[in-house]
This record gives sequence, structure tokens and C-alpha cells, in this order.
Amino acid sequence: MQDQFKETEQLAEALYQAEQTRKGISPLTERFPDLSIEAAYQIQLTNIRRKVNEGQTIVGKKIGLTSKAMQELLGVNQPDYGHLLDSMVVENGGEVPQTKVLQPRVEGEIAFILKKDLQGPGVTVTDVLRATDYVVAAIEIVDSRIKDWKIKLADTIADNASSGLYVLGTRPVKIDRLDLAQLGMVLYKNGEVMNTGVGAAALGHPALCVAWLANQLAQFDTVLKAGEVILSGALSAAVNAEPGDHFSVRFDQLGEVSVKF
Repeated sequence: MQDQFKETEQLAEALYQAEQTRKGISPLTERFPDLSIEAAYQIQLTNIRRKVNEGQTIVGKKIGLTSKAMQELLGVNQPDYGHLLDSMVVENGGEVPQTKVLQPRVEGEIAFILKKDLQGPGVTVTDVLRATDYVVAAIEIVDSRIKDWKIKLADTIADNASSGLYVLGTRPVKIDRLDLAQLGMVLYKNGEVMNTGVGAAALGHPALCVAWLANQLAQFDTVLKAGEVILSGALSAAVNAEPGDHFSVRFDQLGEVSVKF
């Protein structure tokens, strides 16, 4: 047990330093091939606690690996999750400082803003819809502290589910006015269409992703709280971002959200 704790602390420190220095590290699973999913979440929590102790605030959660393509790529059959901090917010139309990212990629997502707590187990899609104040268009800027994105499931979980930054749109829409599963999205890079997506790409329904998260967190006695932002998962493939790039994501009914690099 002592050895496992030491290993967890060591790997958490390596990820933390990689983020601070903007120098990627080799995959954790190369050093410790038997790194478990449970240990990976403990590594994630170690660094989240450290950042909270430094003055940052948890403002929500993000759900990753919601598409079948990404699950097949990493050889898994369920999503993962990470924490959103107030330091990760970029204003709509804002610019991402290069000092805050290593190897960023851009995804279009639907963000849920909660008005009621959600506590698993047993949370359903209906529960999620009732607990949601509104949804907005969102861009998630995923990033990895692992060199060249050479990740396995335990690597990305430990690395806060490869979280980077996020941008929220400015057109809040009540959920009863939308068919979330059929909500269409187009992702543009420098004015060119890169890909398209639809709400059903995230586990069949974005609210199902949020329900999964609430139920998953129950084992840690963690509740999704009123006011939190929940990024429900990418609706299409992530697109590499380089300095000078401009991204915009346009959603049916939710409007546009954009960011510059």
C-alpha cells in the first residue's frame, strides 16, 4: 500500500511539473504498465487538490471518451471524466495564451449548466434534464501532458482526462426547447469546415453522458452541484490547433462560440 501511495505521488508530481514547464513526459503506462484506473483517478485527484490548495476553484466537470471511435481507439467501453477549474476558462472570442497549452486540440460540445444537485447512483436522463438550468454551445480545448498524445486510458485519466481550457457560448437555451440528440454542429478552423457532428454522437444523447458521470461519481461520494458546468463530450473529432489559428463552432439554436490561438 505504501509503495502504491509513493507511486501515485510520484506520477502526480511528474504531470504537475510537465504542466508548469510545458514539457511533455513519457506515458505513465510505460513506466508502470500495471497502472490501474483507480490509481489513475487518485493521481488526478492529487493534482486537483493541489491546485485547489493553491487557490483555484472547481467549477464543473468534463466527460471524455463519449464517442465509439475514441473508445475503440483506447480499447475501452465507457467514458472518463476530469475536473474543470476557474483557471481553465477562456472568454468567447478570446485568445489562448501559448503559455497555457502544450499540444492543444479543439472539440465542439454541449455544456450543461445545472440548477439542482445531481447525486448518484440511479440518476437518469430525465433527472439530468430536470436538474439543468440551460445549455450553451462550448469549445473544449483538450491538451495532454503526455508527449505526442501517446496515451492509454490510465494516462488520460491521470492527466485530468486530458483537460486544457474551455469556452462557453453566450446564448443560454432552456432544455425543453431543444432536441439535444438531433442538435447539429459544425466546427470551423480558419473559416474552413473541419467536421460536423450531432448531439447523438455523445453516447446517443448528451444528457446520458451527464447521468453516467453523476452515477460514476457516487462511488467517491461526489455530487454534481447546482451552478456547475458540465461539458458533456465531443460531438466530432478533435482538431489540432497551432498559433495563429481561429476556431469557431456553430450549433443549431445555440449559436456560435469561437476562440483564437
